[in-house]
Amino acid sequence: MTPEQVRREEELSATVLASFEATPDVRLRTVLTSLTEHLHAFVREVRLSEDEWQAAIDFLTATGHITDERRQEFILLSDVLGISMQTVTVNNAAHGEATESTVVGPFFAAQSPRIENGDDLAAGAPGEPCWVEGTVTDTSGRPVSAARLDVWEADDEGRYDVQYSDGRTTARAHLFTDRSGAYRFWALTPTPYPIPDDGPVGALLKATNRSPMRVPHLHFKASADGLRTLVTHAFVRGAELAGDSVFGVRESLVRDFQRLPPDAPTPDGRVIESDSWTRARFDIVLAPLPG
Repeated sequence: MTPEQVRREEELSATVLASFEATPDVRLRTVLTSLTEHLHAFVREVRLSEDEWQAAIDFLTATGHITDERRQEFILLSDVLGISMQTVTVNNAAHGEATESTVVGPFFAAQSPRIENGDDLAAGAPGEPCWVEGTVTDTSGRPVSAARLDVWEADDEGRYDVQYSDGRTTARAHLFTDRSGAYRFWALTPTPYPIPDDGPVGALLKATNRSPMRVPHLHFKASADGLRTLVTHAFVRGAELAGDSVFGVRESLVRDFQRLPPDAPTPDGRVIESDSWTRARFDIVLAPLPG
């Protein structure tokens, strides 16, 4: 590359970066300047062709077209590039024994049915029954009563309720810890499932020879006054945990899901009508608010 070509490219980048200097919001100026600097450096480093630039525009356009109120393809794209998990990691600094965070994923719903401790959030979704229990404490070991737990998961068909077209609400609920910080509920034993791969993100995974599979997990969102809100997963020990398509696995979040025969006594006397059931314990430790 000639010195004149280098000069032209560097001059253009400098001109674009200078255009943000009068941005009154300091944080916005910082973010836009850094983003632009990195994007220009990327284009120059890989010597991006105009056809490749157009392919990227077409990809993002298709990502927008497939996104609606039930499907968030941009979050899915962020997930498979590891951006979601990196953002979670940056924004949830390690604090003592606080439970590690992981990705929200594209299927969280702010509104979900309330259940009481011991109820079944599966609500008829297909799958093996699973009894889940645990406590919520702060990093000093004090129980957190009235902590809200949002819980959601895929069913045995590998789908979340919002992926069905009939408006069902299954395998999703919220509940509150009792006075001792304890919680308990019935759910489904987590199973592997593919992220939606019939759109642009799926095409990207195919082009890079990557699997769309997520490893078995149960989603939790835990919130309480005066403590940092936690979004995390409980992963199934013994399952194949390598190659999670959204890079969400953390060893500290892997738990035993003990499989039991149908005639084994259940914690609440429930009669098991399937061939087996499982039980797991997932204790949650919430970090204090930053600052």
